[in-house]
Amino acid sequence: MMRSLYSGVAGLKTHQTRMDVIGNNIANVNTTAYKSQSMTFSDLMYQTTQAASGANPTTGVGGTNARQIGLGAKTSAIKTAITTQGASQTTNDPFDIMITGDSFFIVNNGQNNYFTRDGSFYVDGAGNLAMTSTGYNVMGWQVDPNDASAIKQDTVSALRVMTTENMTYPPEATKSARISG
Repeated sequence: MMRSLYSGVAGLKTHQTRMDVIGNNIANVNTTAYKSQSMTFSDLMYQTTQAASGANPTTGVGGTNARQIGLGAKTSAIKTAITTQGASQTTNDPFDIMITGDSFFIVNNGQNNYFTRDGSFYVDGAGNLAMTSTGYNVMGWQVDPNDASAIKQDTVSALRVMTTENMTYPPEATKSARISG
């Protein structure tokens, strides 16, 4: 009697964990860069009451399976879909960026680099691209100062998007105009 009650309680507790995972997914549906989770179940084996036996070639009798009393289910694993791409969404913010594929942004807190898929950025007071949620600087390769069309693929450093070089452009004379009325 107690084993059957324990089996039912174990199943209910495991189902509650599954509901917690689903509830967390629903609660974070609009969270930037949230990665959904899924849960897998496994059975609980408690006691073997009879061992398995093999076939007996002398008597010609076949073997028997083991008798095992199970005690319900348990959580086997909770998996996070870390590289799964979410749906694109228009934010009308030019600094909100989405990565396609299995890539990550590199951000830095001043001491350490971290990987994230959170692409909600802004430009800080120093002109660096930074994360809206934490203020961490977005890191990347820089343009080669000797060749503006080449990227130096060495070490990553803070991406400064608002610089004097980026905010000004030499004037160019108008070559043609069109007026209608």
